[in-house]
Amino acid sequence: MRRVGYIERNSMDRLSRRQALMAGVAAALTPRMLKAAKVPRPALDLVVSRTGGEQIRLSQYRGKILIFELLLTTCQHCERCASTVQKVLPDYRLRGVEALGAAINDEARFDLLRFEMATGAKFPMGIADRNKAYEFLQADLNAGPVYFPQLILIDRKGMIRGQYAGVDRFFEREEENLRRMLDTLLAEPASAQGTKK
Repeated sequence: MRRVGYIERNSMDRLSRRQALMAGVAAALTPRMLKAAKVPRPALDLVVSRTGGEQIRLSQYRGKILIFELLLTTCQHCERCASTVQKVLPDYRLRGVEALGAAINDEARFDLLRFEMATGAKFPMGIADRNKAYEFLQADLNAGPVYFPQLILIDRKGMIRGQYAGVDRFFEREEENLRRMLDTLLAEPASAQGTKK
């Protein structure tokens, strides 16, 4: 798991899962509490640029359920997350589930192909503007570090129904939890998704 914060943004130092969890606990114990993103909420129409020049907008996936991973190409936990998404996706694709990955680190344009090959990911990946990605995540860099990967589940109506940062317990049983969330979203009538208040 990697973190990017208001100070660490450019250094993007590596952390082990245990170190990151300890850092998360320490952050929770300080007066500067991490603000949780509001879920559910409408997904901003983030643009992901493929290395070949194609631009993908999140709004293109309206009517489908989208597994969206915001990642750092230098993050081993992001690699594991992308591999898990690729493992799960074939079981759900015919039921209207798609996946998209977007890297936000500076070296991503030079490292994205290696990342895709290392993870075996066959779903589209590209690069997103870092500041717009933070806005999409509702991340406040003044409130503490942002942990990666960020796994976001968007329903058929374009509503974010799940958002999980690298330190979230969701990743302890990542595949099982991802399948459970997809099953829940698929069980809802398309007209009911995104209407929860």
